[in-house]
Amino acid sequence: MEWTEIQIRVPTKNTDEAAAIANMVVPYGIYIEDYSDLEQGAREIAHIDLIDEELLKRDRTVTCIHVYLDPQENPTEAIAFLRERYAAVGIPSEVGADTVSEQDWANQWKQYFKPLAVGDRLLICPTWEKTENPENRLILSIDPGMAFGTGGHDTTRMVLETMQPYLTPSCTVLDVGCGSGILSIASLLLGAQSATGVDIDALAVKTALENGELNGMTAPRYTILEGDLVDRISGEYDVVLANIVADAIKLLSPAIPAFLKPNGVYIVSGIIAERGDEVQECLQQCGFTVTERREHGGWVCMACRKD
Repeated sequence: MEWTEIQIRVPTKNTDEAAAIANMVVPYGIYIEDYSDLEQGAREIAHIDLIDEELLKRDRTVTCIHVYLDPQENPTEAIAFLRERYAAVGIPSEVGADTVSEQDWANQWKQYFKPLAVGDRLLICPTWEKTENPENRLILSIDPGMAFGTGGHDTTRMVLETMQPYLTPSCTVLDVGCGSGILSIASLLLGAQSATGVDIDALAVKTALENGELNGMTAPRYTILEGDLVDRISGEYDVVLANIVADAIKLLSPAIPAFLKPNGVYIVSGIIAERGDEVQECLQQCGFTVTERREHGGWVCMACRKD
């Protein structure tokens, strides 16, 4: 079996935070190449003073993090997740796959992405699959391309399930870090009046617009913007969604009350379980009460309201 190796290059000063995000992709560990303290490590750990010349020539300012994916895993989803999360927390990064060309792995994973029922009403279907829908669910057609969000990841699926009871015919939705656009499109299919998505990744914005067209979603009901929350968004919304990472949620949440209607709900996900309490405490400090908390697969999703 051929595994996919994902290589992530980040500034050495960001190694710990970048490694924590990389470790969200796989449950079995990662491999980190960091030569910043090569001499000290050689003396203290290996108890040697003689170091290979090739090692001494390595770039000390850059760390390379290696993630290995089982053949059954989705490389496109993982790489898109990493690119968007690093961008969200401001870590410069280069993310790519080494074992096969990007063109190959961008298509090979499709054999593992099958129609997926989510909640009581939704069926997520890749555009290249024939769809059988005996339960007459609402069909969301999607081709995530290089953007994060097929619905198969625990973080996305929990948001899709959590948000359904809050969507009404008159509600407005803001999707922060919209990725493939899946949450915005789903909210409209499930009855929301309008959805606005924003993402700092130009590729994600392009993909989200294309997926909107696939599902018949157009402006002004479906709006996708490139930028961050403060730069591009105005007004108040009934539902605000943020399927990003713990640090980005902590950074973002103090600004959210200004964009949330008095009785609105703020749903956050993409939080590794070990940091769930930390994020919940931050939400409380920002003036929110957590009304619902879900955990699955080592991830946490929370719904909260303004105090």
